[in-house]
Amino acid sequence: MNNTKSRRPRKSGSTPPQRRKKHSPPSQNRNANTQRNANPPKKKAAQVSSITDFSILVKKAVPQEEVSHLTDLQFEDSPLHPRLKANLKAKGFVNPSKIQAESLAPLKAGRNLIGIANTGTGKTAAFLMPIIERLLENPQRMTALVVVPTRELALQVADEFKNLTQGMRLYSASFIGGTSVNKDLQTLRKQNHLIIGTPGRLKDLLDRRALQLHKTPILVLDEFDRMLDMGFVHDIKRLVREMKARKQTILFSATQEKSQRAIIRELVQNPIEIRVNSGYTTSDNVDQDIVEVPEGANKFHVLLDLISNSGFDRVLIFTETKRWADAVARKLNKAGIKADQIHGNKSQNYRVKALDKFKQGKIQVMVATDVAARGIDIADITHVINYQLPKTYDTYVHRIGRTGRAGKTGKAFTFIN
Repeated sequence: MNNTKSRRPRKSGSTPPQRRKKHSPPSQNRNANTQRNANPPKKKAAQVSSITDFSILVKKAVPQEEVSHLTDLQFEDSPLHPRLKANLKAKGFVNPSKIQAESLAPLKAGRNLIGIANTGTGKTAAFLMPIIERLLENPQRMTALVVVPTRELALQVADEFKNLTQGMRLYSASFIGGTSVNKDLQTLRKQNHLIIGTPGRLKDLLDRRALQLHKTPILVLDEFDRMLDMGFVHDIKRLVREMKARKQTILFSATQEKSQRAIIRELVQNPIEIRVNSGYTTSDNVDQDIVEVPEGANKFHVLLDLISNSGFDRVLIFTETKRWADAVARKLNKAGIKADQIHGNKSQNYRVKALDKFKQGKIQVMVATDVAARGIDIADITHVINYQLPKTYDTYVHRIGRTGRAGKTGKAFTFIN
């Protein structure tokens, strides 16, 4: 880490960092090539960020205990089904997180719930465990619907459900964009206890009269704030209207802003509310700083020098658009740094494989847009880099929340031109 410290990006007003030749790629024409490709072809004017006070992007980490979200309770002593407890133990889960411990009893009792929690706090298992309990009581008639904003998150929920229901003969199905509709139609003919999907694909299946929700009593809206940001509010309302037998609504969100409260009240009546974070601030486990790019300097060179330091083992870079993501990833690979990119134009299979490579450490850098990165739950992301300013502070919070998980300290850098 000594190199990282000595190469720390200068804050605004300081002398800009100098590039070291030893980090240059093999090509002798690096300067000419990277300067010529510094900017991807412009398609439209970039939207202006609402962040003008850059001091809010600078904050020293205050490391928390590694088990900060866990309780002293144990799953073994809980009233969960024996098979579910065995599956939790097999996965190494001993202590429930705060949100799991507080939500289990009311959700098993059928109460509506609003949970304000980020990814990484155990919220997926928090709603899956009581749903599994209720499915086991009546597997022939009970079903539940989980609505998520992205394909990646849908697959993560399905994977966790599969792990928790080993040996139970409970089945889930995922319906997401980028996959075969005909295959979805075939899947719907089978018994599915848990339906997981993105709003657009679920609405499409409703329009085809293939998806029947009128007997489904449980609705989960995960990462609701991001679904609103992505413009899914009308699709969600359509799904809700089809659920004539809806008796329980579980809503999770990383934030609860004033603009969201009216629609939340419309969807969730008389809920209990659980918070495991403030919903408005960044994690204390993330060391935040800015990188000032001097006028006339090559921004990509500054990025390359930064991530060439030791300690930048698993880096998530955010760009404003798909075209920027492609351009940055392409130039990183040319510079000898293994990188890939995920965004809305990439197929489902491509995105899944790219994330798997990132998880396994086969690539050092993942470049992503905000929508594509939402719901990424990958351990040990060492750094988040905002190559371009997020448009809002809320988006900034979501971005840097990908690092500094489970009590570990992460680092976030934001580039300022």
